[in-house]
Amino acid sequence: MQLLLILGIAFAAAAVVFALQNNVPVTVSLVFWHFDGSLALVLLLAIGLGALIAGLVSSPAVIRGQWATARLRREVAALEADKADLARRVGALEAELKRVDPPVEIAPEQPRPYVGLKTLLTSGGKPESDREA
Repeated sequence: MQLLLILGIAFAAAAVVFALQNNVPVTVSLVFWHFDGSLALVLLLAIGLGALIAGLVSSPAVIRGQWATARLRREVAALEADKADLARRVGALEAELKRVDPPVEIAPEQPRPYVGLKTLLTSGGKPESDREA
């Protein structure tokens, strides 16, 4: 923002210097209209008119962007509210689950002993621990 202010002041100073050095009278004609003024005044009016036209042309895009930003901010706020509500519901359901069904400790499965290929082939495909006596 400060950079824009500095650039604006520099532009204004350059315009004043330009106006002081270019005070030659000129005539501007447009169809049936004639205007007499200094060269600096005519150029500054042209620059001002150009800035005004550029502002008017770009304002619909700026307004559209501001509306889109506002809409997206509302959507983000709604989604964050939904997220908070869902997190609260998940917490309540987890508490209810712990209250209704306490966790059960499951004993780890015991590993089977290693059975070699020879034992499997000679015992009919079953290890000795699985065969009936």
